[in-house]
Amino acid sequence: EPRSPCCCLAWALVIGTMNCLVFLLNLLLMFVIFTIVLLPTIVVVYFGFQCHSQVLHSSARYCKSILDDNSSSALIILGFVIMSPLLVLAMAIYCSLARRLQLLVCLQPYSLALYKGAPCCARGCSSQLKAWV
Repeated sequence: EPRSPCCCLAWALVIGTMNCLVFLLNLLLMFVIFTIVLLPTIVVVYFGFQCHSQVLHSSARYCKSILDDNSSSALIILGFVIMSPLLVLAMAIYCSLARRLQLLVCLQPYSLALYKGAPCCARGCSSQLKAWV
């Protein structure tokens, strides 16, 4: 049976807030995983740009004694080359973790705000709502 307009608005706010929190949790998880997996690329590209004379030309000791422009260019190229496989690896890790934690199943439809009763998953139709089989 349909809810009253005031109750419908309250439930819509609760469901919207919950969906936003689940979205932010997914975003935070994705950010952490991508940062950890792409850390080698970030470090290599950072040192390449840091020591190149045409870009930042740092006066650090390691830039003067170890890295010249050619080796800095090689670091920049290496960083961008290893980024592609690491992006694929990070996405695979995120997808398997999101599947294992069932994060996408936590998103609730707004029809729960319109009608009284148990959610669809509690009535036994959860097999139709699975994001992954």
